[in-house]
Amino acid sequence: MLSVIIPTRNANASLPRTLACLAAHRDEAGIDEIIVTDGGSVTSPEVSEYGAVLLHGQSGRGVQMAAGAKAATGDWLLFLHADTVLGAGWARSVQAHMASSGKAAVFRFKLDDASIKARILEKLVVLRCRVFAMPYGDQGLLVSRALYDEAGGFRPLPLMEDVDLVSRIGRSRLSYLEVPAITSAERYVRDGYVARIIRNLTCLAMWSLGVPPERISRFYK
Repeated sequence: MLSVIIPTRNANASLPRTLACLAAHRDEAGIDEIIVTDGGSVTSPEVSEYGAVLLHGQSGRGVQMAAGAKAATGDWLLFLHADTVLGAGWARSVQAHMASSGKAAVFRFKLDDASIKARILEKLVVLRCRVFAMPYGDQGLLVSRALYDEAGGFRPLPLMEDVDLVSRIGRSRLSYLEVPAITSAERYVRDGYVARIIRNLTCLAMWSLGVPPERISRFYK
């Protein structure tokens, strides 16, 4: 069975779409539970109407996802961001992967923006994944409980928790699903695509150089 874990903090505007997508295909995907781990939202998210449970805890995606994984009972874990909606056919794709592979898997990155800038960024992400085997958390992460535990799970990091875990899982134990994970382009539109891409790459470079995650988090915001 599958446990879905979604970290939130002031994500009430986007979360209902994410939960509705999961709830609509719950049986087909084999979802046993949906766990929303909230890190101190101003207004607590309403999740019960989607069949989800709410956990309250410390802020920080690494901390929140680790807490969700600890509470989860499924054989497989699916980590999603609160502003990500899975594309058509995702439930069948997830079921097929769980039935045939012990590897972790991520979805194809896609933005909810029709601009050419969004399409260019999506192609750059494909290239990054092929060359460096480095998907980010906005592509979701489907991983068996056994592999998650073997890799050491999410560490309590304020940022780069996705890169940290995927690097421990390793290229040879990572698959790519064709179904898109459609993520909000709000940050890119607000900050400008070029500026946001440069900021993301700078954060990655800082991480590679051993800069403390707390300092990277302050720069990212």
